[in-house]
Amino acid sequence: MSTWLITGCSTGLGRALAEAVLAAGHRAAVTARDAGAVRDLVEAHPESALGLALDVTDPDQVDDAVRRTRERFGGVDVLVNNAGYGYRAAVEEADDTDVQRLFATNFHGAVAMIKAVLPDMRARRAGTIVNISSIGAQACPPGSGYYAATKAALEAMTGSLRKELLPLGITALSVEPGGFRTDFAGRSLTQSAEAIADYADTAGRRRKENDTVHGTQPGDPAKAAEAVIAAVAAPEPPALLLLGSDAVASADAILDARRAELDTWRELSTSTDFG
Repeated sequence: MSTWLITGCSTGLGRALAEAVLAAGHRAAVTARDAGAVRDLVEAHPESALGLALDVTDPDQVDDAVRRTRERFGGVDVLVNNAGYGYRAAVEEADDTDVQRLFATNFHGAVAMIKAVLPDMRARRAGTIVNISSIGAQACPPGSGYYAATKAALEAMTGSLRKELLPLGITALSVEPGGFRTDFAGRSLTQSAEAIADYADTAGRRRKENDTVHGTQPGDPAKAAEAVIAAVAAPEPPALLLLGSDAVASADAILDARRAELDTWRELSTSTDFG
């Protein structure tokens, strides 16, 4: 039995993961900005679930969530940074305040949670940090430049973090879901107020009013949750876990294209050395 601290448990993958972790007999601090959104989980698992109000952009709430989890269960074994949301806009269309808020939640909020749990994990020489990213960090779809940037930043940080923590007995990994049937592309998706006509055939096609994907995504959140639990329990968890056949297909295509471009430009790329 281990103790999990999961952010963003009101809906979607965070909710499915909280349910699966508790059903498997683990303890879990389940969080949402409104603690009422996770009350039913606590009522169903009164001995093993702790419901907490948590806005990851609020430093006091971050510290309080980690402290209360430690007081109730003795420490955090697995941190899952799942809290976040989507944002769509052509790069030129985006409002600066919207972008700052997006990074504050999707990237800086995760960093705050990591810094809050690491002292105890280092003292125990044990722990796992799971950062929920997106295949968008690799695919970079039009209209998702800023969202993809938050996730790419999260993955790059996680890669360095993993190397820093492995000698201390702590694991860090990124999880890249593809399309899953959650609220991510529905209620949770935001977008710029302004739409520039010149981007109608690129970013504009993926604005909420034009996107027909919501509700038809191939991914099952319950199966994704089980996959995350399996990866965490593995003797050697992966550095990057893809979730969904669409994510794997996208990653394959991206890797093939990058290799082909690398080979095409290899001579010019290597011509810049001295001598």
